[in-house]
Amino acid sequence: MSKSSALRIPRRKTVGAEPAHGVPGWLIALLAVATGTTVANLYYAQPLLSSLRDVFHISTATAGALITLTQVGYVIGMLFLVPLGDRLEKRGLITALLTITTLALVAAGLATGFPMLLAASMISGATSVVAQILVPFAASLAPDHARGRIVGRVMSGLLTGVLLSRTLSSLVSDIAGWRVVYLGSAVLMAVLAMALRAALPQHARTTSVPYHHVLRSTVTLVRTHPELLRRGLYQAAMFGAFSAFWTTVSYVLTGPHFHYSPVGVGVFALVGAAGAAIAPLAGHWADRRLTRPMTGAALAVAALAFAVAGLGQRSIVLIALAAIVLDMAVQTTLILGQHTIYQLDPNARARLNSAFIATFFLGGALGSELGSIAYHAGGWGAVSVLGAALPVLALLYWVTEHRGTGRRPPRR
Repeated sequence: MSKSSALRIPRRKTVGAEPAHGVPGWLIALLAVATGTTVANLYYAQPLLSSLRDVFHISTATAGALITLTQVGYVIGMLFLVPLGDRLEKRGLITALLTITTLALVAAGLATGFPMLLAASMISGATSVVAQILVPFAASLAPDHARGRIVGRVMSGLLTGVLLSRTLSSLVSDIAGWRVVYLGSAVLMAVLAMALRAALPQHARTTSVPYHHVLRSTVTLVRTHPELLRRGLYQAAMFGAFSAFWTTVSYVLTGPHFHYSPVGVGVFALVGAAGAAIAPLAGHWADRRLTRPMTGAALAVAALAFAVAGLGQRSIVLIALAAIVLDMAVQTTLILGQHTIYQLDPNARARLNSAFIATFFLGGALGSELGSIAYHAGGWGAVSVLGAALPVLALLYWVTEHRGTGRRPPRR
C-alpha cells in the first residue's frame, strides 16, 4: 500500500489558502481537544476523594486507592494498548478505545459500591491512553518542517486538560454531585468518538508482525535508540517535579496561611493552564533545531521555579508565578522530547511514544509519592528542595549529552 493511499486527509471546503503545514487548522484543534479531554479522565477523581469517602463510608487511605488504580490502569494501557497504534488501523482503534472509556465512565457514575468504582476507574484509565495514540497520529500527518509546531499545538490541549480537569471536577461536583462528573465525561467521550470517527483520515498499520512481537519490539527500541531513554529520563525528572508540586500545593492552600476551600484549590489550578501557551513556541524551537539548548534552559528554569515557590510559601502571587513557570518548563521539555523520538523511526511512533510516556509517567508517580513524604516530613520547604533537585539532576545528565543529539537529520 502506498503512503498516499494509507493516509488520506479529508478535504474540506475552505476560504483562502491552505495552511502552510498542509494540515487543516480545524483538525489540529480537534486533536488538541481530544487529547485534553481524554487525559482529563485521570484527574477528575482527585478533588472528589473527601466526598467519595463519606458516600461509601471508607477511610481516607482507601479512597486514595482510587487515584492509584486509575494511574495503574493508565500505565497498563501505555504498555499494552498504545503499541497497537502501529499494529492496527488507528482510526478504528481510537473509536474502539473511546467506546470502552464511555461505558467505563457510565459504570463509574452509576457505581453502587466502591469496588465497582475502582474497577470502572481502572478500565477508563487504561483506555484513556487514546491521548497518546492521537499525538503520534498528529506527528504522522505533519510534514517534517512543521512537525514540531503541530505536535506542540496538540500537546497544548493535553496539558490544558491535565490542569483544568481538577477545576472542572471541583465545580461540577459542588453544583451537581460527583456522579455527574463521571456521567458528563461519558457523554463527552461518546461525542468525541463520533467526531474523531468522522474527521480522522484512515491511517494504515505500519507493521504486520504479531502482537507479542510488537510488545517485544517496544523494549528493543529502548535498547536500539539511546536517545529514547535519555528523553524519557529527562521528562521523568520534570514530571516528577510537576507531580510533587501539584500533589502538595493543595495542603499549602488549604492550610493556615491561605484557608482555601477545595473549590478554591481547583480554581487555583487554572493559573497553571497558562503554561500551555508555550507549546507552539516549543514546537517552533524543535523545528529550528534548538532542541538541546532549550532542553537545558527548561531544566534550569524548572529548578528556579521551585526556588521561587519555596520563597513564596506565604505569598499566593509567588506560588502562582512558580506554577506558571514550572508548567511552561515541563511543557517545553515534553514537546522537545516527543519531537526527538518521533524522528527515530517513523514506522514505530506509537511504540516509541509508549516507551517514552511510560518512562516519565513512572517518574511522575514517584514524584507524587516523594512529594507527599517530603511535605509531611518538612513542609513546603522540603517539597521545594525536592522539586528543585529533580530537574538539577536531569540538568547534570544533560551536560553529558552529545551536542549533535536531538538535531534533525539532514534532508536527502
